[in-house]
Amino acid sequence: MFKRIGNLIKGFMGLFIGGLEKRNPEALLDVEKENLRKQIAEFNKGLATHAGLVEKLMSQTKKLDKEETELRAKTAANLKAGNRELAGQYAVKLQAVDKEHDEMAVQLEEAEVRYKELVKARDVSVSTAKKKIEELSRDIDDMKVKTAMAELNEMASGMVTSIGGSGDTLNRLEGMVEEERTKAAGRARVAKDSLDMGDINMKAAEEEALAEMALADFAAAEGIEIESTAKAEPSKPQSETTKGTMGPGVSE
Repeated sequence: MFKRIGNLIKGFMGLFIGGLEKRNPEALLDVEKENLRKQIAEFNKGLATHAGLVEKLMSQTKKLDKEETELRAKTAANLKAGNRELAGQYAVKLQAVDKEHDEMAVQLEEAEVRYKELVKARDVSVSTAKKKIEELSRDIDDMKVKTAMAELNEMASGMVTSIGGSGDTLNRLEGMVEEERTKAAGRARVAKDSLDMGDINMKAAEEEALAEMALADFAAAEGIEIESTAKAEPSKPQSETTKGTMGPGVSE
């Protein structure tokens, strides 16, 4: 019973976490990047330990190589000097050192090969992981772009449907605006027609006459001659004047 409840809780938690992961792929990718960095750091620690072992084997091999050279020289020198017993002891020790040197050389070669394999495996793994992360980053960016385009298309589609469905409202609004505009134009025309242009023109003539009188008084007081603004009557044509003065019977 409790096991089934536990499985059910795990299932709900899995669904919840899965939903969060789908909604936040960048966060999940960042977590994987951090995990990759940690794994590389741990791997490099192990690799450094192995590299230390290789260096230790190299140092021991060099030491055995030097000891082997010294023992060989001592064995030869004592043998030539006739010290067979001492030469024999050096020869036995030389065999042991030579054997150890050979074994150490094999271990060093294997450790060196293993180190190079580990470095190659690390580089390949890191390269593959980085490539996968870059591909995922591009996929996430592409997904965002496509999601945004889909949302815009859906929004545009909804707007078209909404605008098409609200045609009656727009028509009513257009009718209301046109009606108010017509009323405003009518009121403006009525107000214009209601103006008494006769009184306005007479008032303007009075103001002009008063201005001319004031100007004439000022000119007279200052001794300034000004031209009369009265319009002279147009002169009659010479032909008409001649006709009037000529007596009857006189031809033109």
